[in-house]
This record gives sequence, structure tokens and C-alpha cells, in this order.
Amino acid sequence: MHSQKHILVIRFSAMGDVAMTVPVIKNLLEQNPHLEVTVVSNAFFAPLFSGLERCHFHPAELKTVHKGIGGIYKLFRELANRNRFDAIADLHGVLRSSLLRTFFKLGGHKTAVIDKGRQEKAALTRKEKKVFKQLTTSHERYAAVFRQLGVSISLSAVQTVYEKKSLPVSIQTQLPQNKRLIGVAPFAQHAEKMYPLEKMKAVVKTLAASNNVLLFGGGAEEAFVLQQWAGEIAGTVNVAGKFSFADELSIISNLNVMISMDSANMHLASLFNVPVVSIWGATHHYAGFYGWGQDENNIVSVDLSCRPCSVFGNKPCWRGDHACMQRIDESMIIQKIDGL
Repeated sequence: MHSQKHILVIRFSAMGDVAMTVPVIKNLLEQNPHLEVTVVSNAFFAPLFSGLERCHFHPAELKTVHKGIGGIYKLFRELANRNRFDAIADLHGVLRSSLLRTFFKLGGHKTAVIDKGRQEKAALTRKEKKVFKQLTTSHERYAAVFRQLGVSISLSAVQTVYEKKSLPVSIQTQLPQNKRLIGVAPFAQHAEKMYPLEKMKAVVKTLAASNNVLLFGGGAEEAFVLQQWAGEIAGTVNVAGKFSFADELSIISNLNVMISMDSANMHLASLFNVPVVSIWGATHHYAGFYGWGQDENNIVSVDLSCRPCSVFGNKPCWRGDHACMQRIDESMIIQKIDGL
């Protein structure tokens, strides 16, 4: 499809899934110098794409201006009036993205949509007779959408997406020199994906004795908890709620290692080739949501016949004891960090 010049990429949420599009789009543009891309996504995510050449960003305000069918049509008109797209790549496959894709399709645009592999994910997570195997990764599923549009793309070469950025001056003064910089992101969207907070707090105390520990999280409640930790534990700095998203990315790029759940911070760190010690409970990296270029040896988990019980960690533990997280000893996490 050498005549194709400009592709619209649709991916609204969530943050981790949007972050996973970045290395794919970088590979796409590097391997196809005749292409340019416009990404339409939640306005907050714009900094994720600011470092990609020939990649433009169009903000979607899905809770206000672009809410509902009328809002999606308005978004369609905005995009169509400002750009001439040759094809539409829907990397989300939800009602909103399907509606936007349909408006373009009715206008004669070539379109393609992600295959989420729902049946094989259901087989991986069912209670009995699991089909326990590595599934196609989200990165490869995204790449397959562009291949549907006739564009060549290979993800075989693992590369750093972005280089390290400068630390914001306001945090430099809070960090003693000559110590490792360890990020800890103890929260996740769903409780079943979270390591118990008291156990994680113990990990933070151990690490802060000889390292600089930066605490990451989103939302007011998370920021409140992390601020309490920072007040109690010497050697910790709370980042949550104190920096812009762009500055948070700059801070993450300077980490020696990130400790994260199966959550967005794993994917943000991966963009800067920061090693991630990731803790997995109800979910499993076999579902395809592992960080770009991350070493599977850095995963912390326990083998249980019930794992994984869901793709996204949004189903309650049917055992009732959350054993997949409770059986992870704090020392297992510390050993992974020491191994790095």
C-alpha cells in the first residue's frame, strides 16, 4: 500500500493499553518512512506520543465535548476537516471507536479493527480445563491491524522507544546522590491485581534503607496513602499528584528499576527501557499484556491452578483468600531487585 500516506489510529483508553501502542507506532513509522500517523485518544495521554516523528495527536474529550453519539460525530468532523486520511486503524474495538470508525468507513475510507482474541483469553482464564499457553501479545495484535491495511511492520527487534529525559529540578533537590532510584507503584485499577498494601509498605521500608524510593500512583486517595508513607519512611518521595504527566514520564525515565503491578506504570517504564519487577496475582502475562522488551525473569508470582482467573483482574477471587498475592513473600520482591 505504497500510495497510503496518513493513517488515523484510534485508541481511547486505558493508560497501559494506550502506552502499549507507542512502541508499535514507532516501529511502524521507522519501517515505513512514507507514512504519517495521527493518534486520537484521551487528551491526558498526549505526552506519550510527543517524541515520535511524523506522529500527530488529536485530543478526545469523551466526558464533555465528544460525549455520546453526537460527540463522536463531532470528533469525526473535527478529524475529517483537518486531515486527509487514507485509512483508519481501530486499536480499541469498543462502541465509541467502532462508531468513529464507521463514520469514516461510510465516507469511503479503508478501515481495520483489532482482534482481541476473546475466545482464547476465555480459555486461558476459565476455572476448569484451562488452555494454559502464551497468547498473542497486545503489541502484535496492534501490529496486525496495520498489516490488515496493507502496511508492513515487524516487531521482532526489541528497541528502546524513548531516551532518558532530564529530571525536574524540584525533585532533584529531594534525592541524595549516589543511590539507586527505585520507583514503586503499588496500586492497580482492580483490587485483585494489587499486592497487599501492608506487605508492599514493608518492601518500601526495606528498600528505602539504602535506596531512593519514589512512590507513584494516580487519584486523590492513592496520593493520600503514598503521602502518608513518605511521611513515615525516610528515603521515600511521593510523586503522586505533584507533577504533570509529562514530568512523571521524565522521572520514570531516570529510574534504575520500577516495581509495579500488572498496571500502567509497567508500560510507562518500558518505554524508557527501565527494568520492571512486576507482581502478578489474578492476571497472567500469558494473556498478552506484558511490558515492551521486559525480561520475564523479573516477574514475581506464585504458581496456582486457579491462575489466571481473569484477563483484567476485575473478577473477585473465587477462592476467597487471594492466595495468588498473599503467598508472595516480601523477600521474593527484594531478591528480584537485588538480582538487578
